[in-house]
Amino acid sequence: MQVAVVGAGVIGLSTALCITETCPSCSVTVLSDQFSPNTTSDVAAGMLIPHIYPDTPIHRQKQWFQETFTYLFAISNSAEASEAGIHLVSGPPKEELPFWSDIVLGFRPMSEAELQKFPQHRFGQAFTTLKCDCPPYLLWLEKRLKATGTQMYTRKVADLWELHREYDIVVNCTGMGAHQLVGDKQLFPVRGQVLKVHAPWVTQFIRDGDGLTYIYPGIHRVTLGGTREKGNWSLSPDAGTTRDIFDRCCSLEPSLQGAQDIEVKVGLRPSRQSVRVQREVLSQGGLKLPVVHNYGHGAGGFSVHRGTAKEAAVLVEECISALQASSSRAKL
Repeated sequence: MQVAVVGAGVIGLSTALCITETCPSCSVTVLSDQFSPNTTSDVAAGMLIPHIYPDTPIHRQKQWFQETFTYLFAISNSAEASEAGIHLVSGPPKEELPFWSDIVLGFRPMSEAELQKFPQHRFGQAFTTLKCDCPPYLLWLEKRLKATGTQMYTRKVADLWELHREYDIVVNCTGMGAHQLVGDKQLFPVRGQVLKVHAPWVTQFIRDGDGLTYIYPGIHRVTLGGTREKGNWSLSPDAGTTRDIFDRCCSLEPSLQGAQDIEVKVGLRPSRQSVRVQREVLSQGGLKLPVVHNYGHGAGGFSVHRGTAKEAAVLVEECISALQASSSRAKL
């Protein structure tokens, strides 16, 4: 079976990898007009702190996060941790008990002494989670895929039907591109602007209130954020926003005034009320094309990417079984 995965962000690459693991007899090809370092995933902070999808059952979101955390935690304890850009990082979030508190490590209320660092807050929680340095992780996924024989081509796909002569199954992991590619009107951009700075003395993450202001230390750079601008399609950095982000982060961590090599990044989070992990069959002129969708992760893609990729791979496996059954009936 020939399977095409369209999209080369963290969702596309992870889904392709899961397909090679779930369906090893398949020939998998990744098609995308952009690869790292030019994907939306390259802009992401890569923190494993889930975002809630209102129309997706919590138990399903928790399973996605559990599978992703377990997968990345194993990498963080392996010899590949540095190459993959995955490490543990500790810090405090907001007040209410989140559904994922029993998955991360050491989730607890902050002590009075710890709260003294944040005099503007009356409460806080501390825990340890995982962080991906996104560009290295994407390159690591590409390396893993190439080792399985997966082909990767730079190609702009304007219509899924253009692939039906070359591939038996198409997997749509195009993120924001699905708005035009499959006409998904439920999908909308949430613009995010972040700063990547050199501040190696910052070793703990800090996020304020609803998580709009955050400081996420990586192996090489610290990510400062951010913005959530629903419906804004602009990929151009805004100087006023840059100053606002920097000032907000410095109010949480004054030592950031000494940060150097400030780089501004902008990405469009592909957002929906629910992640679309779904199988369908497209029909045209008597022809049928099995398609599996895996997109619409918004700001929470890194937190659940492995979980949704595994689910999508199972759907691909179902498509294969259906095609084989259809072929057998045709022979009869």
